[in-house]
Amino acid sequence: MRDLEFAGGTAVLTGAASGIGAALAHGLARRGADLVLLDRDADGLATVVAAIRAAHPDRRVQTHVVDLADADATDRVAAEIHRAHPRIRLLVNNAGVALGGRFDQVTLEEFLWVIEINFRAVVRLTHALLPALKTEPGSHLVNVSSLFGLIAPAGQAAYAASKFAVRGFTEALRHELVDDGIGVTSVHPGGIRTRIAASARVGSGVSVEEYEVGRRQFEKLLTIDPATAAEVILRGARRRRGRVLIGWSAKLPDLLARIAPAGYGKVLALGMRPRPARVPAPRPPATDPAPTAAAEPGRPA
Repeated sequence: MRDLEFAGGTAVLTGAASGIGAALAHGLARRGADLVLLDRDADGLATVVAAIRAAHPDRRVQTHVVDLADADATDRVAAEIHRAHPRIRLLVNNAGVALGGRFDQVTLEEFLWVIEINFRAVVRLTHALLPALKTEPGSHLVNVSSLFGLIAPAGQAAYAASKFAVRGFTEALRHELVDDGIGVTSVHPGGIRTRIAASARVGSGVSVEEYEVGRRQFEKLLTIDPATAAEVILRGARRRRGRVLIGWSAKLPDLLARIAPAGYGKVLALGMRPRPARVPAPRPPATDPAPTAAAEPGRPA
């Protein structure tokens, strides 16, 4: 399969108002793609579009403000996009949300909210726009899973379930669409500096103190710039890579899960355990050195 050509094609991108999505929008515009951008954050989306139009006035950019948790609204927007763009070169399902708390600390409604946005919206948009991808020669599909689509730590039951589902869905499509000439990439970012931790919902049964401890620990892992992540994703898509892992914070856990698929949880728990503050040992009080007798000429001291 030939490399993906961005220039002159239409790229549809969800979660485009911030983080990796905003960086992907800028990267696609630089590569010559026309854009259809989706997000629920109208103000953030407008800011991204204004910057792209200022830098690339020849790019065609359309936007749709939609909450992907609303299945009917998602279906309507997908149908509108298909009518306006019967040929799509690239679809990037990037939007995602997080929920903090163990399975027994979240309500079923909270759990399914994550599944609706992170997985079912991916399925809905892909199903609606797949005919447009098939119509465009050399098209490509990118689904953004997560580090937690490779491992599933405690406290991330909803998020991991949704991202493992995205991974499985994407891998199946990779095998199904090869004869149609459509490339498919599953993306697994590690610690990217985005707002997902700060904007995550907190399970109804999670105490504020417990949430803050977990949030601070998680945010220490967020070291990769979204622009760097976006470039890795776009290079992977151009080269038609089936799977893209971003950063050692994704690659090392992936290796750990391969080596110890049933036992990596103990290693993760050890790594996430709060370290006690180091208290320096008390020093003995300073004392003046004992006087030393001066040596007389011809006698040893």
